Amino acid sequence: MKKTSKSALNVQFDLRAAKQVERRMIVDTLQRLAQAQFPIRDYKYTGMGSIHFVDFVIFHRLLGIDDMLSVEHDSTLEDRVKFNRPFKCIKTKMCSATDVIPTLSQDEKHLLWLDYDEPVTSEILNDVFLAGSQLSTGSILVVTVDVEPPDKVSDNLYASKAYFEREARKYLSSIDDKDFAEGNLHKTSKRVIINALKEGMAGRTGINYYPLFFFVYADGHRMMTVGGIIGSKVEKRKINSMDIEGATYLRMNIDSAAYEIKIPVLTRKERQLLDSAMPCDAGWQPKEFAVPANDIEAYREIYRFFPAYAELLL
Repeated sequence: MKKTSKSALNVQFDLRAAKQVERRMIVDTLQRLAQAQFPIRDYKYTGMGSIHFVDFVIFHRLLGIDDMLSVEHDSTLEDRVKFNRPFKCIKTKMCSATDVIPTLSQDEKHLLWLDYDEPVTSEILNDVFLAGSQLSTGSILVVTVDVEPPDKVSDNLYASKAYFEREARKYLSSIDDKDFAEGNLHKTSKRVIINALKEGMAGRTGINYYPLFFFVYADGHRMMTVGGIIGSKVEKRKINSMDIEGATYLRMNIDSAAYEIKIPVLTRKERQLLDSAMPCDAGWQPKEFAVPANDIEAYREIYRFFPAYAELLL
């Protein structure tokens, strides 16, 4: 059995600004898909809620999804998982995603978020392979992994190359030293995940993977999320009809560069002023104070999704 997830006990999940922006961008996309006739409200959501259940709360409140399953592999957290379950409609299973994925009904449409806090491993790629072979047409798969150098002791591309050759060799379509430089690990991780997914889908006719997400962000650790729809030409037509105006974060081409979620450091008062000018024109600057142009541009991209935190004394 795997050890306890490090982030589950060391990170206050709902205070991770970049992760929360990512969640809200995913919700924004799912709302657009619903308008394009995807029955998102009726999807079954399976995720890794840990003891925080942040994505479950958001998906239930904002999308109306009420068929939900949280998977937790660490049996020592069972009492805390049950205690922290926020809604009765959320079921929990104390097992691995590997055990759950083959049981997902092909008569239902699924939203499956394999939200790992570790670098790509052979186990993760096996889960992605299983998802590709099991998920019904129209289902949505999202995968998150850590994309920091996996070997912190020997922090160089050769150590990373050795790691990927050990964990993901069958899904490395080519091996070039530059692919294992720290700045390219998100691309290499995405490549092996997509290759594992496509191998899992290989025995299915008329089914393709249609990409939607390729996020990179950091709330401490650098993370990568890739996701899209497993579907037929029917789903492709619906995707093509989706309103994508303003959704600059979408990555609907398999070869698109990642969308990097950047969180500028701003005070609450500065945010209030910036919000009053959003969406601003390119090159706009406030008169009251100077802000680096790249921070203004980053804020213009994320302001609709940026959470506002405040202390509440009870």
